[in-house]
Amino acid sequence: MRTDFLKAEFEAKFGTYPQGRLFFAPGRVNLIGEHTDYNGGHVFPCALDIGTYGVARKRDDKSCRLYSMNFPETGIIEVDISAIEQSDEYKWANYPLGVLKTFMCDLDKVQGVSNATPVSDITGFDLLLYGNIPNGSGLSSSASVEVLTGFIIKTLFDVEVDNKDLSLIGQYSENHFNGVNCGIMDQFAIAMGKKDHAIFLDTATLKYEYAPLDLGDSTLVIGCTNKQRGLADSAYNERSSECEKALQYLEATSLGALTPEQFENLKERIPDEILIKRARHAVCENDRTMRALNSLKQGDIAAFGNLMNESHISLRDDYEVTGAELDAIVEAAWQQPGVLGARMTGAGFGGCSINLVEKDAVEAFIENVGKIYREKIGYMADFYVVNAGDGPREIED
Repeated sequence: MRTDFLKAEFEAKFGTYPQGRLFFAPGRVNLIGEHTDYNGGHVFPCALDIGTYGVARKRDDKSCRLYSMNFPETGIIEVDISAIEQSDEYKWANYPLGVLKTFMCDLDKVQGVSNATPVSDITGFDLLLYGNIPNGSGLSSSASVEVLTGFIIKTLFDVEVDNKDLSLIGQYSENHFNGVNCGIMDQFAIAMGKKDHAIFLDTATLKYEYAPLDLGDSTLVIGCTNKQRGLADSAYNERSSECEKALQYLEATSLGALTPEQFENLKERIPDEILIKRARHAVCENDRTMRALNSLKQGDIAAFGNLMNESHISLRDDYEVTGAELDAIVEAAWQQPGVLGARMTGAGFGGCSINLVEKDAVEAFIENVGKIYREKIGYMADFYVVNAGDGPREIED
C-alpha cells in the first residue's frame, strides 16, 4: 500500500515541522478458537497484512492531539495527558487514550509486564491514524489501534517494554478504560504476529508456538458482512459472565482445563440449560482448536476446514453469537465448490467470516457468496483475500 498520502495528511492537520514518523500495526483474524481466550483455553489467530497506520510526532507540552482519517467527522480530539478520563465524546479516541493512561499511571497494575513502573516523563504527541481494516468487523481494529499506540509510545519515549508487554497493556486498557472484558487473544496476535505463521496460544499461561500457515492450494478469504457491532454494546460481556457462572458449578480451574469427556460427566452440576450450552461451546471449541493445530501440522487441510465448520455451528447453536448476517454469509460459503471450511470470526453479532477456499475457486466464491448474501440480507458484503503478516513496526522512508 502507498503511504505517502498519510504524511501529507498529517502535515495538513498538524503542521510540517518536524515531520511525523510512520508506524503500522496489523489487524488479526482468528482461524479457530472463538470465545475461548477469557475461558482459559487455546486460540489460533494470525496477524494480517492489513491493519492500522499511524503518523506520530512528539510535542514539548502535555497536549495529545488525535485525528482519524476513518472518522473525519470527529475532527481533531485534543486532551491534556495529565488528566485523561474515558469519555463518550472521545469515541474511537478512547482506545489510544486508554493505552496512554495505562503507560503513565497503571503499568504497575498490568500483570506480567517486564517494566512495571509507570512512565512519568511522557510528553504530549500528535497522532494521525488510518486503518484499512473494516471498522467493527471482528478483525480487531480496536486492538490494532491499542497495540499501535503502545508501539508508538515505546518508540517515541524509549520505554523498555517488549511486544508481549504491549499486548498485556492493550488488554488492560480495554478492560479497565473501555470496559470490555476481552481476553488476551486480539492484542497478543497483533503484537506477536509473524509473517506466514499463525500463533497457537494457551491463554491460561501465555505459552505459544508459531505454526507455519501452509494451506497448500487454498487461501484465506474474509467476508465482511458490513454489519458493524461494538464489543461493549454486544453480548460479549454477558457471555463472559455466563461462562463464569457455569464454572462455579464445576470443579475445574477454567473451562479450558476440561476435556469434552470430562465436561459431559460434570455438566449435570449446572442447573441452567443456557449455562450448559455456553460452557459446552467453550470446552469443545478449545478441543477443536488443539485438533486444528495437529491437522495443520499433518498437512490435512480438509480436516482443518471441517473443524472450522463445526466451530461455526457451535457458535450459532450453543453460544448464540452469530445472527442472521453471519449465518447467511457462512451458509452461502458452505454451498460453494472449492470451500474447505467457513466460520464466523471475532466476537460475533456482525463482523466477518473467515473462509478456507481453493485458490482457483476464489473469484467464483466471491461472486456467488456476494450475490446470495445481497439477496438474503439486502445489502452487499465485502471480501478480502489476506495473508498472515508481521507484528507492529516503524516504516522507514
